[in-house]
Amino acid sequence: MMAETKKVKPLDQQEEDLEKALKGVDVTKLSKPDTQIQEKFKATASNFVKNETKMNIRIDPLELNEIKKRAKSEGLKYQSFVKSVLHKYITGQLTERKIG
Repeated sequence: MMAETKKVKPLDQQEEDLEKALKGVDVTKLSKPDTQIQEKFKATASNFVKNETKMNIRIDPLELNEIKKRAKSEGLKYQSFVKSVLHKYITGQLTERKIG
């Protein structure tokens, strides 16, 4: 079975409005945050990572190669790609479909 991504409905009107507003932002025109703001971002990200749990799995080398290829095409490290796929699956954003 293959997996496909489906559109996630916004939680509420505020989230829908925010999503629409962000689609209209040209990120190439945004200025770089000052050093103080960057430090706040780094601290927040660091705290988030500290709350994560590590997981080890065994995987067939051929499958890992395919994962790495897909991750590279998405511009991600393969661990981040696997984490993203798992997150999408458990939140219902990724669903199974039958092949054939």
